[in-house]
Amino acid sequence: MTLGDAAAGGDFELLLPLARGLVGLSLIPHHPVGEDGYFMLLLAPGAAADAPGGALRRDLVAVIDISGSMSGAKIEQAKAALIQLLGSLRTNDRFRLVAFSGGVRRYAEGWTDATTERRRDAATWIRSLEAEGGTNIGGALTEAFAVSPAEQSLGVVVFLTDGQASTGETDPERIAENAEHGRGRFRVFSFGVGDDVNTYLLDRLTERARGTTEYIRPGENIERAVGSLAAKVASPVLTDVTISAGAGVELYDLQPGSMPDLFAGDEMVVLGRYRGAGSTEQSVTVRGRRNGRQEEFTTTFTDRDNNDARYIEQLWAARKAGALSKEIRLRGQTRELMDSLKQLALRYGILTEYTSYLVQEPTIALRGAAESRLMRAPAAAPADQAGAASVNRAAQERSMAEAVVVVDSASFDELRRAHSGINPTQRVGGRLFIMRDGTWTDLGHGDSLRVVTIAPYSDAYFALLKALPDLRDAATLEPAVLVAGRRASIKIGEGGKTSWLPGELERLVREFRG
Repeated sequence: MTLGDAAAGGDFELLLPLARGLVGLSLIPHHPVGEDGYFMLLLAPGAAADAPGGALRRDLVAVIDISGSMSGAKIEQAKAALIQLLGSLRTNDRFRLVAFSGGVRRYAEGWTDATTERRRDAATWIRSLEAEGGTNIGGALTEAFAVSPAEQSLGVVVFLTDGQASTGETDPERIAENAEHGRGRFRVFSFGVGDDVNTYLLDRLTERARGTTEYIRPGENIERAVGSLAAKVASPVLTDVTISAGAGVELYDLQPGSMPDLFAGDEMVVLGRYRGAGSTEQSVTVRGRRNGRQEEFTTTFTDRDNNDARYIEQLWAARKAGALSKEIRLRGQTRELMDSLKQLALRYGILTEYTSYLVQEPTIALRGAAESRLMRAPAAAPADQAGAASVNRAAQERSMAEAVVVVDSASFDELRRAHSGINPTQRVGGRLFIMRDGTWTDLGHGDSLRVVTIAPYSDAYFALLKALPDLRDAATLEPAVLVAGRRASIKIGEGGKTSWLPGELERLVREFRG
């Protein structure tokens, strides 16, 4: 769904993937001139997902931290959340309960059928738990993964903690590696309660486990957060989801990079790039597993420059920036990752803590110095990724990586300036412009690019917009605008060219598009 700013008289666009069967698909393409296309794919379970036998069986492991720091309201909310989670199970589901402090306790040795009687007994066990002792995260995860889910069941681990490992294995890197090796087919959903959690560890637990990490800030309600997850994962519809295109079309740079499972009542939004599509109708197929069988669903699209869907570029770029920022935080800074993030910032105006210097420094030389300082600064060690700042950073990365709303340019500009104190900016035509020396300057412009200046409303101006129609939005910026191309930039301002020599415009178009 995309929302215009209603207060500013914007439009409201509702995208509905109509689903008469198990899964409904809706694909929106956007193919700008001179580059690969973008797409947004929406997947929504249909009514058949709620039919008897429609949902997959679940094998659920709930893991709760009962260390001393959880005492008081936190432990009571956490226990209520687990009881609520048990209440979401169907009679054909199974469960295991693990509680940990300095040691590890379990409700039963193996799987327990989710009958009414056994769930009632498990709730009594949960209510008896008391907060005391240290925090043995490694031991709790080992126990959580100790019994594998059934072959045709969806294995889900819900892990809740408010602190860092203090007993047993305490190194977050080794805990994460051990969990990765022992996880098997389980999906992992983590909850970090408060600001004392290690974000590196919690995000590592879920990044390849088709799950998510939710950070519950001080004062927020644990039961409500876990309840939202319980409602989401109550009815699995499709697991091990993959997306592919028909012959001759390549999909790449999909966001999210690892497809989550699809649940009844939920909707999945996938953004990505494509190349190779021609003028004929193309197909995209979603495949997944369900009750041991392979299922597939297909939709079609026609490749076109869909100007009404330009917002897809920004959504894709925001998601990719969030994913890259998380990768840098978890894996460390590499030249490849930093270059990828920098190119996103220059092309789409996506600013993160790693790329804000691109706006703050006006010249290539100053940008280079800032970039060198950033590359020399090591990423925070895994053990140091705790505290309010780390939780804020992790939450912001997740927000970007799950972006589905387009913010209007005025609000975006106000927010950006409030946080960074930089010059005024505007987002126009999928580009970010900053006011420098009386000219709206494209962030992608570099000092080494040749600049051709055209007088506004001259014969040269109108011929240029006819040859490069994607400049029309940027051309409305006043008093002057500088738009970056691949090998040349174009400035529209006073004192520029009023006419073209033979072949001159054609050459500029080639250089601009690269």
